[in-house]
Amino acid sequence: MSADIFYATGRRKTSSARVYLKSGKGNITVNNRKLDEYFGRKVAQMLVMQPLELVDLSGKVDLDVKVKGGGSFGQAGAIRHGISRALTSEKNLPLKHRKLAQITEMIHTASLVHDDVVDEADTRRGVET
Repeated sequence: MSADIFYATGRRKTSSARVYLKSGKGNITVNNRKLDEYFGRKVAQMLVMQPLELVDLSGKVDLDVKVKGGGSFGQAGAIRHGISRALTSEKNLPLKHRKLAQITEMIHTASLVHDDVVDEADTRRGVET
């Protein structure tokens, strides 16, 4: 990757994340705190790391993330979406890695569609969310 900074926005439920990705040593900051300090649960940390591990870039890029809205898992999903979008827009990323990042983004999109269908079904049944 070049020394450029790549920006993408990710969204999940009511959360929105601005992701800035650049080559580096693997430092990840979320709202000016380290990843493990911001997300106490390992599952949320794993969600954030999924796109980087999929394309074998964990430890090779630095991320600066600003996220707001929703709960912790919605925020983790929004960050994951933003990372996937930043990776797919990267022109210097090898084709194999771009394809893997696109797969991650498709998985995110499928989970959004599933959430909408579940919410719609709950609404028809009168279930409060």
